[in-house]
Amino acid sequence: MEMLPQLENKVHPRETRKELRQYQLEINQGITHIKKCSAFASWTKKNICKKECCFFVKGVREDVCTCGYSKTDHVDEAIKPEDFTGETWDRHRHVREVPTDAFGDISFGGLGQKTGKYVRVSTDTSPELLYNLLTEQWKLSPPNLLISVTGGAKNFYLKAHLKNMFHRGLIKVAQTTGAWIISGGMHTGVMKHVGQAVRDYALSSTMQGQIVAIGVATWGIIHNREALVHSEGGFPAHYVMDTESQGGLSCLDNNHTHFLLVDDGTQGHYGVEIELRSRLEKCISGKHLGNEESHMTIPVVCVVLDGGPGTLNTIYNAMLNGTPCVILEGSGRIADVIAQVAGLPLTRVTIALIHQLMKKFFGQEYENFPDLKIIEWTKKIQDIIRMSHLLTIFRISEDNHGDVDVAILQALLKASRSSESLGITCWKRQLELAIAWNRVDIAETEIFTEERQWKSSDLHWAMLSALVGNKPRFVSLLLENGVSLRDFLQDEANLYKLYKGLPSCIFLRKLAKRVQSCCSKRKAFPIKSRAHSEQGEMISMTHVSDEVRHLLGSYTQALYPPSKKTNHFNMSMETSVSLSQSPTSSQAPLREDVAAQRDPGRDLFLWAVVQNNKELAEIAWEQCRDCMSAALAASKILKTMAEEGSDADEAEDMQELANHYEKHAIGVFSECHNSDEERAQKLLVRASPFWGRTTCLRLALEADNKSFISQSGVQALLTQIWCGELSVVNPVWRVLICMVFFPLICTDFLVFRRDEVIQRDAAKNEEIKTVETVTGSTIRTNYLGPDPSREPLHSWSKLVYLYSSPQVKFYWNIVSYFAFLFLFAVVLMIDFQATPSAGELLLYIWLLSLVCEEVRQLFYDPDGFGFRKKARIYINDLWNILDVLSILLFVIGLAFRLTTELFYAGKILLCIDFVVFCLRLMAIFTISRTLGPKIIIVRRMMMDMFFFMFLLSIWVVAYGVAKQGILIQNDNRLEWIVRGAIYEPYLIIFGNFPSNIDYAAFDINSCSINGTDPLKPKCPVLNENQTPVFPEWLTIIMLCIYLLFANILLLNLLIAIFNFTFQQVQDNTDRIWKFQRYELIKEYHSRPAAPPPFIIFSHLYLFIRNMVICKPPIISKEARASSDGGRGAVVLGGLDEGQIPTVHTAGAEPEHGAAHPGNGSKVVQSAKALQWIMDSLKRPGFAAKETQPTLTTTDESPDIYTSEKEDRFHVNARQFHYPNSNVARFPVPEEKVPWEVSFSSYNPACPEDSEDHVDGSESEALDNYRNPAGRTGIRGRGALSHLGPNLNVDFVLTRWRDCDGSVLEYLVVRDESQESMALPGGTVQSADHTPLIRTCMKLYEEVNAKVSEGTKVFEGYVDDCRNTDNAWVETTVLNIHLDRTSQVMKDIDSMVASSHGALQWREVSGKTRLSSNQRDSLRKVAELHNRKF
Repeated sequence: MEMLPQLENKVHPRETRKELRQYQLEINQGITHIKKCSAFASWTKKNICKKECCFFVKGVREDVCTCGYSKTDHVDEAIKPEDFTGETWDRHRHVREVPTDAFGDISFGGLGQKTGKYVRVSTDTSPELLYNLLTEQWKLSPPNLLISVTGGAKNFYLKAHLKNMFHRGLIKVAQTTGAWIISGGMHTGVMKHVGQAVRDYALSSTMQGQIVAIGVATWGIIHNREALVHSEGGFPAHYVMDTESQGGLSCLDNNHTHFLLVDDGTQGHYGVEIELRSRLEKCISGKHLGNEESHMTIPVVCVVLDGGPGTLNTIYNAMLNGTPCVILEGSGRIADVIAQVAGLPLTRVTIALIHQLMKKFFGQEYENFPDLKIIEWTKKIQDIIRMSHLLTIFRISEDNHGDVDVAILQALLKASRSSESLGITCWKRQLELAIAWNRVDIAETEIFTEERQWKSSDLHWAMLSALVGNKPRFVSLLLENGVSLRDFLQDEANLYKLYKGLPSCIFLRKLAKRVQSCCSKRKAFPIKSRAHSEQGEMISMTHVSDEVRHLLGSYTQALYPPSKKTNHFNMSMETSVSLSQSPTSSQAPLREDVAAQRDPGRDLFLWAVVQNNKELAEIAWEQCRDCMSAALAASKILKTMAEEGSDADEAEDMQELANHYEKHAIGVFSECHNSDEERAQKLLVRASPFWGRTTCLRLALEADNKSFISQSGVQALLTQIWCGELSVVNPVWRVLICMVFFPLICTDFLVFRRDEVIQRDAAKNEEIKTVETVTGSTIRTNYLGPDPSREPLHSWSKLVYLYSSPQVKFYWNIVSYFAFLFLFAVVLMIDFQATPSAGELLLYIWLLSLVCEEVRQLFYDPDGFGFRKKARIYINDLWNILDVLSILLFVIGLAFRLTTELFYAGKILLCIDFVVFCLRLMAIFTISRTLGPKIIIVRRMMMDMFFFMFLLSIWVVAYGVAKQGILIQNDNRLEWIVRGAIYEPYLIIFGNFPSNIDYAAFDINSCSINGTDPLKPKCPVLNENQTPVFPEWLTIIMLCIYLLFANILLLNLLIAIFNFTFQQVQDNTDRIWKFQRYELIKEYHSRPAAPPPFIIFSHLYLFIRNMVICKPPIISKEARASSDGGRGAVVLGGLDEGQIPTVHTAGAEPEHGAAHPGNGSKVVQSAKALQWIMDSLKRPGFAAKETQPTLTTTDESPDIYTSEKEDRFHVNARQFHYPNSNVARFPVPEEKVPWEVSFSSYNPACPEDSEDHVDGSESEALDNYRNPAGRTGIRGRGALSHLGPNLNVDFVLTRWRDCDGSVLEYLVVRDESQESMALPGGTVQSADHTPLIRTCMKLYEEVNAKVSEGTKVFEGYVDDCRNTDNAWVETTVLNIHLDRTSQVMKDIDSMVASSHGALQWREVSGKTRLSSNQRDSLRKVAELHNRKF
């Protein structure tokens, strides 16, 4: 027992080495992890800070500071500070930043061992630094969407159905879009629901790695936070969730993945993280979506559940910043209050209604709400409702079971719709978002509606993005909604970009090798450094074309012509190889002559196939003009790549896709054949201009598509080729008779195809005549009548066609081969003399003709393969191997036979060679439908038997050696040893039982005692009585066991194997035979007409013509008609172009229609007429600038204070924050705006100082001026120049762009204070502040001279954000239309040209980016000039 462990160590050294390697791997991983942790700790301590109190002031308790921390938590310097003696504690002065001491990995323990990352940060930390922490240090992928979840911080009840829908929808949107979820990170309230959603759905999903839930929590309210403090970082820090004893603190949620713990130096104060979280969300929303080339930023959406007054402020501020909000009705409190009033008119959202709803949903909390707060909240709720494009209410009803994820995404798209905004840029942003999220359902319901007709050019960028991003459903959607592949790929740059975006695949690696090989051969490629890209080789579409030609075969022509346009190709050793377009490359489209031969569907299909992308390839295949050729070409390309690839799984996928497209080709051909058999056959041999001028039949043969070749239509074509000009209806016996009695061809004994065509035309003409006679109408409009060139064949032509038919050639060769075998047998058995007889000499001449024919087959290369490939194809054929073997044996036997010493050995070799020639005779049966498949089965069974013999030999040798050793003592005769050990045991299997293992059957006369007789075997060991001494019982038992296993078990196993092979192959033999039948037809199609030995004269003629005279080969007119078809040219040799109805080329419409299954012969693809008139759109990602004294422009914000026609009162004049100041307006709800309505609690701000441009003015003077539109929430003149109306004038200078007056333009100037474009004008009293004058005083003079000619467009009160109760803006808008030929127009044009963009002429349209008031003015000007706005 003690030795057992040592024994195990000695017996299992491999396991020990395996364990050591595993330990070493774990150690290396541990070292790498330590290095990463050390680097992260160094970066964190250098860049991230926390906050700590540096001045201890007694608070409520003696040992607790005002900051909330106990005295022991302070450093010694803070307890007795010298710098702050006598001061009152102030958070801004007495809190300092120091390097953080809490960061690393957090482990929550428990079930699943959930881990995350955390860091303690200061409230003043830069959001850019935090974003860098998330993406660079924590390696998070930048989000495509940011979901900010807010609401009730306390635990609240959520209905089970709503809870499940929220959980499922939140995770689904995060998974499908790659979003980040941001919440408070605590294990309570809405944050707990976020964590539960991650737990319930992400952990059970295969995409759980993509769920990012970031918790931004307050450090000072975290329970058990001491476990997170590690000066060098916690890797991991073990955090214990103890909700029972947390008291007024909260525990972190264990389902969040990352934590930012915000510290302001205090403890026990909630809401510390709000400001930093807001800045972080704003920072993330400013980042580019996808890459730097994208002009779109990361969208943000706010999801609200439950919540109190703080949540209302969060919603209000988020919507002011342009962030859409989704509120879940039924979640409770403020969410339900907003949901209840969201669908009501603003006039019905009154203070009383809000009181009622607050009481209903807040319960006892309502009692603590003061009336002024209710008024403020009413105003905010009204403003929220007014921003309807940013507000989405998710409601659950019995009829509507929508998903939260759809509501979130719809909210983002709806946010970009606001009244009369940016037009096309909005839907483009929406589509970019939908593509980035890969949400086709959102695009279908929200973007591609029936309200707009799309232009193909407008969607090209989306098509490129969907293709490169591998979003096939989007590709289909774009094609359905107006994208034209012809227009999309007309520009060669788009095709380059597609190949630039190829993922890592076999084709890309092969392409890289080809480029490197080309460059190394030329030795003329200069590698130059580039400023913004890596060094790379030069690649053009010619390289792509060469690689595709290699995959298809050298028989094809280049798919893309030589191009001067090149791309940079990164030749780095990384797995993924990238393409980047050369900056010097031309962007011109393809040449017109090349474009005429291009098929955009082919280009896209080829791009998808080479990367083995089934879904994209399926979509592109439907767009191909020659889809049958495309399917067969794809099958060939994929099979070639599968053979050359090294990845077995990838090769299997390619093989599967190749079979898929073979089935597609079969489906297309079947439809065509069912519709028109003759046209379908012509389709097989038509040279496709889109796929290298090759034919469908050639592609199918090269791709080894047996199922396609076995189709009845293809076989009918092969049968026609087999018969040549003879009709396929001729019985074989008639053909055989005419082969001997050829004068019978002058009669109608044999039918020729020309005769069939003439008879068919005559019958059709007679039928038409009959119909005309009966109906009295003329229907010959489209019938051209019989072809006059189709005359009956002459006798000589019939004779030539008869003996040149492959069928007749085959029959003559069979006769010739039987005659050869008969002569060979006669020579071997009767006439094999020392001196060759006449018959034997004839046999040699005969064999010479066979040798010449084999040489001709080897060198005959109509496909242009080259000798090497042709030789490889030749030797891969089993029948050719037998031909070569038989010829070699005959030559060796002949050489032996001509020598005296080896005469008999030569005859033996010739006899063996006769066997090989007889086996070669089986090739003639391949044309037979009955025997051809059986030959295939025999070949498969021979392979099975070959491997079976290995198994059988084990038993034969085992029994034979044992038997021989028991019976015979030291026999040294090798031939008798082999006979006894192998030959006799083998014969026993077939019933030849031995007589020397049984005493009763032993005969001493049948053997030699000492083994001296060479003709007898050696006797077994004998005793004195001359009887065997071997144990009889043992030898008999051994024989029985041997027979049991060899005769019964193994032979029955062989029968079972044969039966299995037969059943397995039987279903495919017919298909394989039909495929191999083509090789026989091809051989005899190109074979000379004369059989051996007369064929030698044809060989002599070919040799003289090709080698001596060097005359090019004669090409028949049929082959010449499609000489570009490769093997199709050979196939066409059996078909007359005039005898098959003409079909269109690959680009013709009728053939295109016939090429798709189920489309019929002629199908016209109707285009969808989609009318889409979208509302003018605003970008949802911009905030209103509070520093502007005028209304914000639409290119900066979807401001809620855009004037709305249905609103009764001013809106912008009641916004809470007065511009350019820190003063807040008194909240004025909608119902309290009119002065006539009593508002007893109205107490507007009336500041006495004017430092912030808010002037209080004298109370007596204020009573003399009252805003005509109603209350604004602030008194005095504010930022305006004086009390009462402040007059302003805007000039709309217009002109016609051209002489025909089709486009109306207006003049804008740059307002430097607003950093935006505006209409020229300004206040009337203070001309110094007019933007026009600041730009150019001379322009102001020119305009002043034309004021009297202007048309007043508008005059009156303007809803301006600077308005107060006592001062307001009134504007006059004048339209001055300028004549293009006037001197003023010329002066203004010269000033525009020299203004460097400060003055610009722009088209009057709805896409104008101006303030809402100026847009209203511009609309009226457009109406004045009868132009659509």
